[in-house]
Amino acid sequence: MALLTSPPAWLADAVLYQIYPQSFADSNGDGVGDLPGLRARLDYLSELGVNTVWLSPLFASPFFDAGYDVSDYLRVAPRYGTEQDLVELVREAGQRGIRVLLDLVAGHTSDQHPWFRASAGLGAADPDDTPEHAADRYIWSEAAEPPGPAWVRSPGTRSGYFLPNFYAVQPALNFGYARTDPAEPWRQPVDAPGPRANRAALREIMAYWFERGVAGFRVDMASSLVKDDPGRVETARLWGEMRAWLDEAYPDKVLISEWGDPKASVPAGFHADFFLHFVGRPLRSLWGNAQGSHDPEWDTEACYFAPEGEGGLGEFLAAWQEADTAIDGNGHIALPTANHDFSRLTCGTRTRHMVAPAFAFLLTWPTLPVIYFGDEIGMRYLPGLPDKEGSQLGTQARQGSRTPMQWAESEPNAGFSAAPAELLYLPLDPASDRPTAAEQEADPRSLLNRVRELIRLRAAHPELGTGGIVRLVHAGYPGVFVRGERYVVVVNPSARPQTWALPGDLCVHGPVLARGVEVEGVGVRAEPFGYGVFELEGGPPGRRADG
Repeated sequence: MALLTSPPAWLADAVLYQIYPQSFADSNGDGVGDLPGLRARLDYLSELGVNTVWLSPLFASPFFDAGYDVSDYLRVAPRYGTEQDLVELVREAGQRGIRVLLDLVAGHTSDQHPWFRASAGLGAADPDDTPEHAADRYIWSEAAEPPGPAWVRSPGTRSGYFLPNFYAVQPALNFGYARTDPAEPWRQPVDAPGPRANRAALREIMAYWFERGVAGFRVDMASSLVKDDPGRVETARLWGEMRAWLDEAYPDKVLISEWGDPKASVPAGFHADFFLHFVGRPLRSLWGNAQGSHDPEWDTEACYFAPEGEGGLGEFLAAWQEADTAIDGNGHIALPTANHDFSRLTCGTRTRHMVAPAFAFLLTWPTLPVIYFGDEIGMRYLPGLPDKEGSQLGTQARQGSRTPMQWAESEPNAGFSAAPAELLYLPLDPASDRPTAAEQEADPRSLLNRVRELIRLRAAHPELGTGGIVRLVHAGYPGVFVRGERYVVVVNPSARPQTWALPGDLCVHGPVLARGVEVEGVGVRAEPFGYGVFELEGGPPGRRADG
């Protein structure tokens, strides 16, 4: 489907910051982060330099899955505040040049949502729903036995089984099946009444929050909507339809997908998509994954940004090239430091003193940078924490990346909350040397100040952003790549000093920013965990990384 417009221009310059709201800042002392607490920290975000904030789900929920089980898309969960609190947050963030994105759980609801309760025979139907809409908003089989192991018995007067999308308490919304079968009547076509009603509902939900100033949505499990969809053809058609509506009605708003395959999702209609740990290998080949992922075997793989210096950029580059070619300038690849589902940058053998080169790469490569809250101060992934709101998936623990933000050691609970420690959403890092924002504010050499410096550098030099051309000239240690025709970037993520000789067509004029890297003539020397950006007297053009 042809896109009707280019992505909004502001997205190309975005530096995103993901906030897990229950863990960011608590204003009322109940141990759970909230919107007024976040508003009080907007100056911190402004000084960091981020200009787009993505908030994990804020909607009403029983919180079996930390808010990814929505019971009302048009109501803010009371533990976070009110709709007016959100509107004020959007307004005050906008005054600081910061846009706000919300999280849209599009493929399923909570089993406590009124739509599901009505569908299961547990409550009255929405008066605006036709009977067929009410009956078919979810995927039901009336068979005497479940069609498969994932299906869940009806909890109400309706007989049969429903299909969940993730946990059993998250019934899948019915967007139809790409392939129907008369022997399986639950396989409704994508244009059946239930799927049509659900597509309309997505537009209504988005429009409601757009009208309140929200700049866009990150869409959870965006590829999961249409079932039995080889090649995601019908799923792509659905999101193309959404994009066409958005282009016409809200052309300045954006949709960013949790699909994990930008080469498919961006041509389908999304403005951006993430490289993620649980789809393919590109992000794992960069950051690795010591703990807390959807796949505990990933900790055996060498990654590039690790002190051992045993990884490589090859897998990332191959995936980036493929996606960049498919996107062809019509959207963006988003590169996160981490998120609520996998390990922080600071984990395993990688300490917070070693992650600055990762930020140097993140903020100079032509992808949308996404910083997970706390990564900018080097908060650690914490193993061994208790399960919290569905964060434990078998042997895979996600709660270690969801612990409270560490603001100041001089304040109760590191400044996160005045609540007794036992009431905190999750325990704080107990280490005596845990990093805090206040401590790092005062240290010009701190990770926080290095990240601020790199964000300012990206903003001041468009060639370092999403639109600048790139050419990789060395994929080993140190990594070396050219941006635009003006700069060469050097990163050394390893614990060993590295040397390398620049090719003869690169002539360095001088450093723009050098932290442990020197260039003399064609000789490059990078200290452990050093990085630098150097101005060139002239440089070769080219979009693809071809080293």
